[in-house]
Amino acid sequence: MGGDVGPAVVIPGAALSLGRHPDAEFVLYGDRTAIERELAKLPALAKVSRVVHTDVAVSMHDKPSQALRRGRYKSSMWQAIEAVKKGEADVTVSAGNTGALMAMARFCLRTLPGIDRPAIAATWPTMRGDAVVLDLGASIGGDARHLQALAVMGAAMASVLFDLEKPTVGLLNIGVEEIKGGDEIREAAELLRAMQSPKFDFIGFVEGDGIGRHAADVIVSEGFAGNIALKAAEGTARQLSDYLRAAMSRTWRSKIGYLFARDAFKALKDKMDPNKSNGGVFLGLNGIVVKSHGGTNAEGFAYAVDVGYDMVRYDLLTKINQTLDREAGALVKTPSAQEAVS
Repeated sequence: MGGDVGPAVVIPGAALSLGRHPDAEFVLYGDRTAIERELAKLPALAKVSRVVHTDVAVSMHDKPSQALRRGRYKSSMWQAIEAVKKGEADVTVSAGNTGALMAMARFCLRTLPGIDRPAIAATWPTMRGDAVVLDLGASIGGDARHLQALAVMGAAMASVLFDLEKPTVGLLNIGVEEIKGGDEIREAAELLRAMQSPKFDFIGFVEGDGIGRHAADVIVSEGFAGNIALKAAEGTARQLSDYLRAAMSRTWRSKIGYLFARDAFKALKDKMDPNKSNGGVFLGLNGIVVKSHGGTNAEGFAYAVDVGYDMVRYDLLTKINQTLDREAGALVKTPSAQEAVS
């Protein structure tokens, strides 16, 4: 029921993902009438789907606290998350209210040992394949230990997704020099260097333009800066696409040129399409929850479902737990710079 459109996007999106993963099965929570109206158009999806009716749907404008009070136990969002907790589903995918989804997921599933706050992690297209970027807006701010935990979880996700034995990790900062950035990010760099983790290589600070250049396999940021970076990148991609479209239709010569270069422009458009990078994973929970953009289309939602499918197939949760267990001593016991001084 989430997103700007609801079932008219979510249901066709699930059908598109089913075409790529025919072994998937779906439990669809929400208004039965609205869901079955869309399912009637998609018999293949209907065969592998079960509808659970709920009278309550969380609004895109509800505050997280309001959603918890009004929608706990009764809403489609809560029941979808609870299905993961009960083992009735492997992953929850939602295009609904991000704050409400995070609050309910954290309340229902709880966080993993050593993790204070979950994070939203997503794949980011770069000049040299994809990178994992987190946090993209699950929470605002974060101390050095929070950034350290993000690095550990992001590295586990990158190793699973990209089949990397030792992914590189960088901290997003306003410069690569050691003196740049606030106290918390410089302290986080010291903690990550001191860890000397066998599971990832910490390369230091990465500037904003380094994300697209693939300066590291994992880029770590607190949620405020990470969300701004994400929205700025998506807006720039759409802006460039509009520029190209306008330029290619300006004169008859440009139109002829477009015909000759059509395949190249299609490849560029596909590479810059934000829908194809849709689907942020809530890392740090005792269960897998994937957040889709609320304004995405059916194709974009299908990619979010694909992300959830891959997280289950590659057993992400077990890999993160193993990494956290291995690094538990460093996450808890490594003294911060401030503690060392005191």
